[in-house]
Amino acid sequence: MKINQETFNQIYKNYNLLVYNVALNYVQNVEDAEEITQDVFIKVYNSFDNFNNKSSIKTWIYRIAINQSLDFIKKKTSQKHFFIFGKKSQNEQEYLNSANFEHPGVLVERKEDAKILFETINSLNANQKNAIILSKLEGRSNSEIAEIMQLSISSVESLIFRGKATLQERLSEKFIEYRKKK
Repeated sequence: MKINQETFNQIYKNYNLLVYNVALNYVQNVEDAEEITQDVFIKVYNSFDNFNNKSSIKTWIYRIAINQSLDFIKKKTSQKHFFIFGKKSQNEQEYLNSANFEHPGVLVERKEDAKILFETINSLNANQKNAIILSKLEGRSNSEIAEIMQLSISSVESLIFRGKATLQERLSEKFIEYRKKK
């Protein structure tokens, strides 16, 4: 059963900000988050007949948003690698440094600290990263995270605990290095 335009418009109206914020928390770039949001809703429109009501539509859309964000990051990373190995120029650092950090919720004077935080979050393994983003940045409960990630609540609690411990360890190292540079 294909989705009708009115239903799709209502779904978009209800969830576009949620999808955008999820994407922004993963990519920390406004244009990329907008692109991911568009891709998510194209996927929602095209695969609505596969939605089976085993979870809420919100959870289904959340999963699509997370997967699209992760796919976007993988694609961008593989393009970087191809670019680096395929380019004959001496200026490969230019491309490496072209990734920008522009999260609109971060004050300018805290931008460097936020950049370090998001880089560190991005260095976590995928499940820990997802759990931390959903818990700490999105403010989701452990039961919501368990449903979105299709894991048990105890698994989510463990991921968050290990993720926080890893973040604390890596951030303490990074901020010591950062303070030494100043």
